[in-house]
Amino acid sequence: MLGRHRGKNQAAGAAQQDIELNNTQVEHSHQKSFLYNHEGHRVNHEGHRVNHNGHKVTKGIKPDGESGRKGIHPWHFLRICFRSSSKASMVVNVLWPFVPAAIAIHFARTDLHLWIFALNYIAMVPTANLVGFAGQELARKLPKVFGVLLETFLGGIVEIVLFMVLLHNNDNSLNNLIPVIQAAILGSILANLLLCLGFCFFVGGMNRDEQEFDEAISEVGTGLLLVAGFGLLIPSAFSRSLLKEVDENTPERPTIDQPQLDSKVLQISRVTSVILLVAFLLYVWFQMRTHHGIYDAVLEKDEERDHDREKDLKKSKLTLTECFLALIIALTCVSLHAVFLVEQIEHIVDDGHVSDSFMGLILVPLVEKLAEHLTAVDEAHDNQMNFALAHVLGATIQTALFNSSLVVIVGWGLGKAMSLDFEIFNVVLLILAIVVVGNFLRDKKSNYLEGALCILVYIIIAVAAWYYPNPPHAEGGSEPSEAGSTNATAEAGTELAERALKMLLN
Repeated sequence: MLGRHRGKNQAAGAAQQDIELNNTQVEHSHQKSFLYNHEGHRVNHEGHRVNHNGHKVTKGIKPDGESGRKGIHPWHFLRICFRSSSKASMVVNVLWPFVPAAIAIHFARTDLHLWIFALNYIAMVPTANLVGFAGQELARKLPKVFGVLLETFLGGIVEIVLFMVLLHNNDNSLNNLIPVIQAAILGSILANLLLCLGFCFFVGGMNRDEQEFDEAISEVGTGLLLVAGFGLLIPSAFSRSLLKEVDENTPERPTIDQPQLDSKVLQISRVTSVILLVAFLLYVWFQMRTHHGIYDAVLEKDEERDHDREKDLKKSKLTLTECFLALIIALTCVSLHAVFLVEQIEHIVDDGHVSDSFMGLILVPLVEKLAEHLTAVDEAHDNQMNFALAHVLGATIQTALFNSSLVVIVGWGLGKAMSLDFEIFNVVLLILAIVVVGNFLRDKKSNYLEGALCILVYIIIAVAAWYYPNPPHAEGGSEPSEAGSTNATAEAGTELAERALKMLLN
């Protein structure tokens, strides 16, 4: 009888042991044994949750971002920051010697305007890259959707700093920088939509027939871009539509004069900026709260397709304190270079015969967006097209809805006439870019040919911007004899913009 009970107990014990072995899996990595608890989390033999490298996960930190260290370790900090997130970013860090050189020449030789501009322009590249890398390291420690949004926002900090410095230094009578800001807003959007997205498609498609991405990322992005395009177009369309009324204004037949028109356009721009800001907040709420589950699933699936995932997980990470330290250092340097750079724009435009359009559409966006571009292209190379699209479209939406609105509202508070009355040339470029990218995203697939075409379109825009003359209001006003030709050009541009919008809607 006792033997029978002993046999039953042994059988029950063996069955229980089998159940425990099935529920607890053992993994051997780096000569360490890790267990999985009932929630599927990796734990050590003491029951503490650990990440892939065996580091104990701090409460509130995601395993992928756990560094295994606390505080600041100077050698590890410098080594990790220099290696950065990709080979391209590491090559960019070679430019750090330009940072002290740019600061020194600003104070030592104030007469060398071209050298000051060039050195500070180059020095902004590694500092902006550090902002992007620190944001990426910080995003790893946070939930996926919130991390991507935060990383995109931090990448746009450089742009916001530049816009604020340009706005602060603006003087309508002596140094009118508002046309540069307006061109830079649209230039940033064009650089993201055509250049960055083009390189993502091209680099990602070099070793693959095609890449696929989820409609949750592309459709919401293109829809918001269309809204942003309408919002940015309306003040310009209003202004150009009433130019004929200004031309026909006479004492015998009073209609509307130029000061009245400028005042109305400024009011429309400010109201539009508030509305676009609300649209951006709705977009953030949509992604973070009500529909974050959809984006979490899409991004997690993208992580599984990452060819370098294991390699990235094994890389050393910055601590939370080191992330904030890197952001403080980078933002301080970026702010200094932005101030020094903006001070030289007037000399470069006047003495170097560089147009406001080329300065705003091409030169300023290239340096401010480089870090975001490197991150997105690296993700596309690793077959993470949803991550790449989230960064590209997210940065574009932030510029169109948030940054543009912010600079108008801040200008409102400073008493500066910052409006959304863009040159019709720039508006047409924006609408056509949305049309091109919208068509490429429609089938939820991409290849290197589409990427090459986007890049070529951007090069054409750069050539046109180089030869585009400064607008009359940027040069101190227009002569009455030029009013007729200005009105004719505006009407032609408005008609072209309307056709582009019809193409997009169809």
